[in-house]
Amino acid sequence: MSDRLFYPLAALTAVLMVALGLVWPQGFGARSPAPFGHEVEVPDYVVAERRKAAEDAAKAAQAAAQPAAAPVAQPAPEAK
Repeated sequence: MSDRLFYPLAALTAVLMVALGLVWPQGFGARSPAPFGHEVEVPDYVVAERRKAAEDAAKAAQAAAQPAAAPVAQPAPEAK
């Protein structure tokens, strides 16, 4: 094969492989970069579960803080 034919075909193949690598989905759940990928759309039930978990955690933290913030009754001094 002639060098005049081989090297341009090799360069074209390399460029096409790089272009394919940019648009091909990537492994391990990673998203493609911005121009080729798309934003992650979280299902509504997942959003609702996360919101409920955050609300429950906030309520638990507030309930735990309430007794600590309550004034402690001081015993009355004894009369002699």
